[in-house]
Amino acid sequence: MPRVASFLNTLSGRFLILTTVFVLIAEVLIFVPSVARYREDFLLSRLERAQIASLALLANDMIDIGLEDELLANAEVFNVVLRRDELRQLVLSSPVPGPIYATYDLRDAGAFTLMGDAMRVLFDPTNRVIRVIGDPVKKAGLLIEVTMETQGLRVAMIDYGLRILALSAVLSGLTAVLLFLAVRSFVVKPVRRVVDAMTSYTQAPEDARRIIEPTAGVRELYEAELALRTMQTELTSALRQKDRLAQLGGAVAKISHDLRNILTTAQLFADRLDASEDPAVARAAPKLVNSIHRAVSLCETTLAFGKAQEPPPALTGVRLSDLVADVIESERLAIDDYDLSFAEDVPATLVARADPEQLYRVVSNLVRNARQAIMATGKSGEIAVVALETSDEWTISVSDTGPGLPPKAREHLFQPFQGGTRKGGFGLGLAIAFELIKGHGGQLDLQDTGAGGTTFCIHLPKAVAALEAVVE
Repeated sequence: MPRVASFLNTLSGRFLILTTVFVLIAEVLIFVPSVARYREDFLLSRLERAQIASLALLANDMIDIGLEDELLANAEVFNVVLRRDELRQLVLSSPVPGPIYATYDLRDAGAFTLMGDAMRVLFDPTNRVIRVIGDPVKKAGLLIEVTMETQGLRVAMIDYGLRILALSAVLSGLTAVLLFLAVRSFVVKPVRRVVDAMTSYTQAPEDARRIIEPTAGVRELYEAELALRTMQTELTSALRQKDRLAQLGGAVAKISHDLRNILTTAQLFADRLDASEDPAVARAAPKLVNSIHRAVSLCETTLAFGKAQEPPPALTGVRLSDLVADVIESERLAIDDYDLSFAEDVPATLVARADPEQLYRVVSNLVRNARQAIMATGKSGEIAVVALETSDEWTISVSDTGPGLPPKAREHLFQPFQGGTRKGGFGLGLAIAFELIKGHGGQLDLQDTGAGGTTFCIHLPKAVAALEAVVE
């Protein structure tokens, strides 16, 4: 019994059930009209026999009672009325065993009426006396009517119905089996193949040999297999990339750990440069110390990122003019004598609520990307940083006159190792910048890009800052 229940829960089992139901419906649709048609033919044959019997009386008005009873018995009726005109009726009669139960006029009966009358006779075992009216054969009168019993009619209908059921059952069963085998071959087996391919793939998604190869002959199933292959291919590639990223993350974390120790030592020596009497050293020492401090902070952040955790921003007041000036001054050291100019439009009194180290990394990444894009063209250019404040947010835009972003970079803009904006780039800078701004509750957008240059815009909302001000 459990096996039967398990089979009926499969696609083949459900289709078998549906096939059986549809075959039964087809049986009913075949059986009812056929039996109704047989009943009509049966009654018409009785009318024809009765008409033939009445013709004997037409030929000879004087026939004995025995011959009349024989004619009626041969026609299997009790009475015959043949109306040839309005003035004359020819009648054959014998005793009727009971009252007339119903009258059926076959001259204008519709299909549904015939089927309803046939079903009532078939399912009523009581022997009834009925009157049947019809048209005479070859228009030999106006009408003919007979009185007869239903028992013989019902027995003949049951016999005919059983033969119809047997024949239709054989034909329907054969059709159902052929249809079941065809659907099983063209639908169920391909679906089972797709399910088996998915099950096999889930066991080892990194194994490209388990990716399904579309072979279905049915177009819809073939399209489903194509979609499944595309999904499996992309998923396998993504898993391989994530595995490589995990390995790279482990390596970077180890390097960052050792590099942090080295930079910490360098920071100790750099601190001593503050006491130097050399004016040039005294001017460069604070910048050197700040650069080493940022490098140490970056190593620590990389270690945290390797744990899939970006440290939450430590929000404080940041004077944007000082931050932007520091970024631009650092970038000027990298251009040497290259014809590249910097422009900044940042109000001196503009103070934003942000993490200074993280915001410096974001602006520095954007400016550095712009510088590298312009220098890669070998042409002169300009980088502009503009900061504004509205009632809802602070915005910082970084624009350049470079060649614009390539299509691949625009498609995977903030995805690591896919959204590189220049040849040889890995797209890490934009990915990190996007995540850092997102940690502030803000947004980093590509505002415009094309042959005339590229503009990125940083949006830092004030809502969190306002909430903190209320709490304080």
